[in-house]
Amino acid sequence: MLKPEEARRPLTVSELALEIRRQLRPLTAVLVKGEVSGMKKSARGHYSFSIRDAASRVDAFIFADDVRRLPMVPEDGQEFIFRGRVDFWAQIGALRLIVEYLEFDEAGRLRARLEELKRRLEAEGAFELSRKRRLPFLPGTVALLTSPTGAVIHDLQETILDRFPNIGIAVYPVQVQGVAAPASVASALRRCNRDGDAEVAVIARGGGSFEELYAFNTEVVARAILASRIPVVTALGHTSDRTLADMVADLECRTPTEAGARVVPRKSELLARLAERERRLQLVLPSLLGRRRDRLERGRAELLRLSPAHQLARRREGLGERGQRLQAAAERWLRRRRQELAGRTVEERLSRRLQERLRAAASGLDQRTRRLAALSPEARMAAGYSIVSDTETGRILRSAAETARGRRLRVRLASGRLGARVEEVEA
Repeated sequence: MLKPEEARRPLTVSELALEIRRQLRPLTAVLVKGEVSGMKKSARGHYSFSIRDAASRVDAFIFADDVRRLPMVPEDGQEFIFRGRVDFWAQIGALRLIVEYLEFDEAGRLRARLEELKRRLEAEGAFELSRKRRLPFLPGTVALLTSPTGAVIHDLQETILDRFPNIGIAVYPVQVQGVAAPASVASALRRCNRDGDAEVAVIARGGGSFEELYAFNTEVVARAILASRIPVVTALGHTSDRTLADMVADLECRTPTEAGARVVPRKSELLARLAERERRLQLVLPSLLGRRRDRLERGRAELLRLSPAHQLARRREGLGERGQRLQAAAERWLRRRRQELAGRTVEERLSRRLQERLRAAASGLDQRTRRLAALSPEARMAAGYSIVSDTETGRILRSAAETARGRRLRVRLASGRLGARVEEVEA
């Protein structure tokens, strides 16, 4: 306090300002609750505004260096609890609260704005399950959007590489808290899509309060996730509140460890499944080959039995047996006639008649042989006919109704064979 004798001496303006600042020293660490009004940003990044309640108002100021440490930049109409110091700016003769940190007053107004944004996104169908993309079964590269320091990035990398050691990991460092966090996350996700290296992106942080997670409740982050070409997984830590990022993401996980396990399968399990499928396939293949071999042998035997050459050989064999029987009968008849007839003339006449009969029989046999040859399958095929059989069953087709469109056929010609497929059936 000024001494009475000093008060009688006029003070310079600077002395008065110095005394005012000295008197304000007890107010170097105060908490002030109020509503933001008249927010302005200078070219150097400083913010000036007023804090007011129903009856009073006080000017406030945030230096650019302090802005980066705040969870967000206050906006007009929002209510906060401000922490800072009261200072007197002698150059302009004004008292101001120099804000060093702030937090929401029960987050009421912020939550109201968040609910309004949720309603708009829901009306657009942003939360529909039908628009969510499926994660790739085995991505070649996983993009991690998180702080480059701390336990989160370590947990994600350790989980992914433990499950699949040779998988690719692309790290996109982002700010996960503070004023610059929303733009940082959105920009990194857009860059990840442009790079085209990763097939799935994980946005992660280690949890936090409603205010600390506010960046993931902003429209800019939600729009970036919705516009992403690759699937997006969120892992924002244990929290009772689902963020907008969780709601629009293609998959929501509670922890970074869970996210790593969901986006990458375990390599050892995949190898075990492949080995089991190979074993089962080997069992099926011998059985299938055995059945096909048996069917092929049956078809070959049936084809041999029904072949024109085999049929002609059987008929020739029958004609030979008949010729032999006829020759034997003729010889027996000749012996009997020789015994019955006496005299050389009769014998010569009988011999001539026998020769005539033999020539007639031989001529008849020759005619029958030529007729049989003319009726043989080879002769028919030489005239342009063919023998058609079903490839799978080996059965010879005698009617178009015995096959169907798409069936494979084998066609035997007078010279060679053809493989064919039925394109049209006219029964």
